[in-house]
This record gives sequence, C-alpha cells and structure tokens, in this order.
Amino acid sequence: MGDAEQLRVVLYSFGFKYGDPVDVNLVWDVRFLPNPYWVLELRPKTGRVKEVADYVLQSAEAQAFFHYLEPLLQFLVEQNTAAGKKTIRIAFGCTGGRHRSVAVTEKIAVFLAKLPVQLTVFHRDIARDGDITD
Repeated sequence: MGDAEQLRVVLYSFGFKYGDPVDVNLVWDVRFLPNPYWVLELRPKTGRVKEVADYVLQSAEAQAFFHYLEPLLQFLVEQNTAAGKKTIRIAFGCTGGRHRSVAVTEKIAVFLAKLPVQLTVFHRDIARDGDITD
C-alpha cells in the first residue's frame, strides 16, 4: 500500500467523567492502572510528563496490559488493512483524561508509529480540569 492507501489510525485519550467517546471502533478503560491524581506532586502534571508516565507505565499492571495489547493492535491493523478499511479509531479512557489515558495513548502511539499506518493522536480532555503542567 502506498501512503495514500495506508490505514488511518486515530488514537486518543479521554476522561469518562466527560462522557463516552463517539464514533470509535475500540475503547479501552485504563482506570485499573495506578492513578497519579492521588500523588500531590503529580496531580497538576499530565501523562505527557515523564515522571507521570513512568508512574503509570512502569507498574506491573501496565506491563501486563501492553504485553497483550500491542500484539492485538498489530493484528487488528493487519486485518483492517487487509479488509480495505480506511480508518480505525482507538480511544483510551481514565477518570479525568489527564494522566493514565494520556500516558497509555502516548506509549501506544510510539508502538503504532512503527507500523505502516497514518497516525493521528489527540487528547480530548487533557486540559479540562484547569491549568496543566507539561
């Protein structure tokens, strides 16, 4: 497939407290991961900040999640490409959409960037709760 024919993957984070996403193919609830909200020095930061991402992604739960998720996503990209699909939309949600879902989305974006896809990443609710520190 040429670039114009590559599968488009739209990847984004969101907060469940602001409503479920619409027009998505897959929604992953990552509220089972450790929550940086409860660590005062991490609370104002986002999942794009290394120390917040490390807090979430280096947990045993996150490691197990990615162990299963990455091969599944690769399989789904291959199958959707083979089926001639144009776009798939994948969303990761946590409570507020600032910490866990952002960290997971950023990590999965790095993984998907290695595949033959056109990747779009955004964070729907990252700034909903006021000032952020990135």
